[in-house]
Amino acid sequence: MLILIFFIEMPLFSLPIIFQIQFTGISIHPGGAFNSHLMPLKLDREGVFVINPGIKIGAEYFLYRDIISIKIVQGLYSDCTMSFGGFSHIGFRGRLLKLGNHSINGGMGPTFFFRENWYRLDGYINDFWFFRGNPNDKWQWQFILYGGEFEYNYKLNDTIDLSVSIIPFIPIVIQFGIRILL
Repeated sequence: MLILIFFIEMPLFSLPIIFQIQFTGISIHPGGAFNSHLMPLKLDREGVFVINPGIKIGAEYFLYRDIISIKIVQGLYSDCTMSFGGFSHIGFRGRLLKLGNHSINGGMGPTFFFRENWYRLDGYINDFWFFRGNPNDKWQWQFILYGGEFEYNYKLNDTIDLSVSIIPFIPIVIQFGIRILL
């Protein structure tokens, strides 16, 4: 699945801000998803790979060159069952490695996840320990203090990167795409 990312760079006190729009994503459930029978966009019978169409909108403010930044992101998507979900994240981010056209970035900070309650779905079996919420609630949610992301970028030219992002929690979320710097 391709993800298109647009970046606009604006000076603020001589430090750049990058605005981002990214189309998402694929989630990976190692060993399969317990409720795979409820997942219409699974790519395999066990629900190891599931498409989660959505969008991430964010801004990144650089504190030190293009190496250390603060990033704010709001994600909205259809989760594995095509229910509405999303997350809000703010955190510190740093470039971990840059070799020629290759770079690896990592970030960490608090993240709030939410989704429409899966208890409303016929056949839902609650074995997923991650989300909080009761059967009568409209939403399930979770707040984690240590939410993060690893991102690999390959620079094709001055304005276009190929990008792979990994959000390491269960399920693992991997996003593939093209990053365009304007």
